Parts: sequence; C-alpha cells; structure tokens
Amino acid sequence: MNGSSDALGKLRLLGAATCYEPAEEAGEGGRPGHVPAELAECVYRAAMPNGRRIDLLKTLLTSACERDCYYCPFRAGRDFRRATFAPDELAGLFMRLHQARLAEGIFLSSGLAGGGPDTQERLIATARILRQRYQFRGYIHLKIMPGAERDQVAAAMALADRVSINLEAPNDERLAALAPHKVFSADLLQRLRWIDELRRESYGRQPSSTTQFVVGAAGESDLELLTTTAYLHRRVGLARAYFSRFRPVPGTPLENQPPSSPQREHRLYQASFLLRDYGFAVEELPFCADRNLPLDVDPKLAWARQHLAQEPVEVNRAELEMLLRVPGIGPKGAQRLLAARRQGTLRELGDLRRLGIVAERAAPYILLDGHPPPRQLTLWPVEKRFTAEDAGVAELL
Repeated sequence: MNGSSDALGKLRLLGAATCYEPAEEAGEGGRPGHVPAELAECVYRAAMPNGRRIDLLKTLLTSACERDCYYCPFRAGRDFRRATFAPDELAGLFMRLHQARLAEGIFLSSGLAGGGPDTQERLIATARILRQRYQFRGYIHLKIMPGAERDQVAAAMALADRVSINLEAPNDERLAALAPHKVFSADLLQRLRWIDELRRESYGRQPSSTTQFVVGAAGESDLELLTTTAYLHRRVGLARAYFSRFRPVPGTPLENQPPSSPQREHRLYQASFLLRDYGFAVEELPFCADRNLPLDVDPKLAWARQHLAQEPVEVNRAELEMLLRVPGIGPKGAQRLLAARRQGTLRELGDLRRLGIVAERAAPYILLDGHPPPRQLTLWPVEKRFTAEDAGVAELL
C-alpha cells in the first residue's frame, strides 16, 4: 500500500487508543489474518448491525483533548504522545486501505479539541470527503461530540450508518464523579434525543444509535445503569448500550482505584439484552440487596429458577413473550418454535434441538405435550458464555 509512514504512524497511535471505545461487535475471526502487523490494533473483523462481517478500521481523529475527565487516558494534562489527523489526510489514508482491501468500513471518534462544535465539524468533514470526493458507500460510524449542535447531528446522520455519543454514567450525579465539566442531560442525553427526533422527522433508512457506559468508576449500581438503558431503548430508540468495565489508567486521578470485574460487565450485557430483546422490565431483573446483579448466575436463569421451576411453560401453547422467558430459547429459536408447532405437537427434546434451541437448558422449565421432558442431571451447572464481542451476532440463551 502506498502511504506515508507519518500517516501510518499516527494511525497506529490513534487506532490503538480506540481500545477504550467498544463499538461493533468483534466477530469470531477476531483480527483479520491478511492485515499487516502494524495495523493489527487498528483493523478488526466486526459484525455489523445486520450481522454481516466486515474489516473495520477504528481510529480517533485526534487524541488531544481539552476535557479533564478523571478516568480518561486522553484527559488534558496527562503526559503521553498524542496525534492528530486532518480530515482530508485521514479520509485519503482510509481510502488507500480500502482500495488495498484492508478495511471495508470505519469507526471514527475523537478527543475534544477546540470545543464540541469544532470537533464535530472535523468529524463530519472527514465523512463528507469519503462520501462525496471518494464516493465511498461502505460503513461509517461517527461519534457525536458533547456540545455538538442539532444541525451537526443531522449532518452526521445523513453521512453515517451508525452514530453514537458516550453517556459514560447513568445520571448527573454519577457523571459528576467521572467528568466534572460534562453535563449529563444538556451535553449528552439531549443529543440522543435529537437523534431520535431527527429519525422521526425523516424518511427512508436512518442510522442506528448507540452509547457507552463506564462501569464501576463512579460507584453506580447495576440498577442505575439498567434503568437508564431501559429508558434509552424505550424512549430514544437506542440500538445498543455498551458497558466498558473501568480499568485504571496511570496518570489519571482514578489510577489507584481498583478495576471493575469482567463478570459484572458480562452480566450487564446479558441483562441489557433481556430488556431490549426479551420483553423484561427492569423491575423483573434479579438484583441483590446492593442493587447489583448476582455475579454467579446469569439474570435470565435466575429469573427462571424463581418463576418457572414450579410452573413450567408448555411450549406447545405458550405465547412468544413467555417462550422468551425460558433459558435456552432466544428470539430466533422462539420464532422457529412457533412455526414448528403449527405443523404438529412437539413432544421430545430432540424436536427442540432441531430448531436450534439449547434443549438441556430449557428442560427444567418446560412441558412437552403436558409432560416434563426427561433429562440427565449434571454434577455441576454449565453456563453458556456470552460476551460483549458475541452480542449482536448470537442469541442470548
């Protein structure tokens, strides 16, 4: 690939920095094997919102930032090597990667430099160059900056397949403990509301929207995080919430705070999918006395043990919303089950297996033609591992 070593050097710095920005789930292939080693931290195999997999370039426009968020590696005043792309420079570099078949799409974020509107304008300019000068028709995910203006949000939406703004915390109080110069409602949440309003005002295909929470840095509970997540799905059409467990960064005010548990992050993802895809309400989730989810059991299984163990679900008669409550049955499996039972009665676990249902997980909580299915007891429980990277391309069972 023809490209300046200076531009590639900046891309290595800025692409690696996006490890703090989860976006678009990593596919099973992880890093593409054909990508050269110097780009290994910039390009990865990602699952798009429609399930298609592409090689996605993740980068920042700049790692310079004027904000002093307590947890952030890019905070103003922290001593590390920074880099900045001009919009035409980054757009040209991406197109060289694209033409070399090293990147099919781009996720573009940025540190805040020169204020939210100015930073947003540079992000928009980069996407506009790709779309108009280079006629790029592939996938673009644009970050919305705190303080971006409404017409800028509209411009970003016209250019992107997905837009996102990081709330970081579930409410004003928790955000103040993370980012003293950000205002939860005015700076951040308002932009997600604008995205929803603009979608409703427009015709045709519209970009999806996502957000990110930092988990465990501000003393927030899982109940707080999931209450806000449920509101975002219900009221502003959020496609996805990302949960990024806190990991202390040297040279920041929170460098001595312990990291958050990976298992907590995992449980939050599981619970958020129950809210988004399975018809659960926040009040139904199995919170402990400290308002956090239990770490030793997935929330769907915990609910089933409490509600279905003594009142199993007859899969030949149950409505969709009740089938989705059964461990081992996801949205696709439930739809296949509804179709199959129109052809005849389901009587064996093998009937469920053929539908892609994890029958052994479902068995304790179902009836088949009025009878509990025979099942073999195991010496210890087995839980399907469902990670943030899998989410969006696999079903939560």
